[in-house]
Amino acid sequence: MTDVPSVPVRSRPPGWRGIVADWSSDQRAFKQVSWKKAMMWIFLLSDTFVFSCFLVAYMTARSSTTIPWPNPSEVFALHLFGQDIPLILIAIMTFVLISSSGTMALAVNYGYRRDRRMTARLMLATAALGATFVGMQAFEWTKLIREGVRPWSNPWGAEQFGATFFMITGFHGTHVTFGVIFLLIIARKVLRGDFDTGRRGYFTSRRGGYENVEVMGLYWHFVDLVWVFIFAFFYLW
Repeated sequence: MTDVPSVPVRSRPPGWRGIVADWSSDQRAFKQVSWKKAMMWIFLLSDTFVFSCFLVAYMTARSSTTIPWPNPSEVFALHLFGQDIPLILIAIMTFVLISSSGTMALAVNYGYRRDRRMTARLMLATAALGATFVGMQAFEWTKLIREGVRPWSNPWGAEQFGATFFMITGFHGTHVTFGVIFLLIIARKVLRGDFDTGRRGYFTSRRGGYENVEVMGLYWHFVDLVWVFIFAFFYLW
């Protein structure tokens, strides 16, 4: 039985040098991370600040208005089977988008197994679910516009409702739409075998790899996570 050589453990320097070492640990943490993955994390961090500002503005507008805020159960109800069913469309939209996170996670899994066909199929399924979500959101917008909701007016109460709703859900819907487009692009590259042969592709002269599937997955999971907060703020509050 051979002895396994021990790996020396670097101790934390004392004093100010230790504090500097702690705060500079990000350099060591990202030492083995690819450039594209690190840039995606930075982009998602900046996008988190943008969505946070939008939601804080929504809370401020809702808390400061003296006119009653619309009741989500009435505004987002669908008339089905002779009665108004509250939030049924929103529930389906949320289920569809959360399900797409599952197919995206499986796509990343099969991507690192280098299973080209399953990876492409799961990415196409994710894109189809994302497109379904955007289609239902377009239906929701159309319904509200027909009922008189505008960015500057609202028949159910506070006028700020229309402006904040269209801005935040529209910004999120744009993210989902771009995500669907890039899912289709990456899925085509996977299905064509570009990541197996190192074939050069769109937008860059560099050869791609299955890590692109994981980077796409980071973006898609972020979009799904943001929807959870939008769902809680607009439809449950």
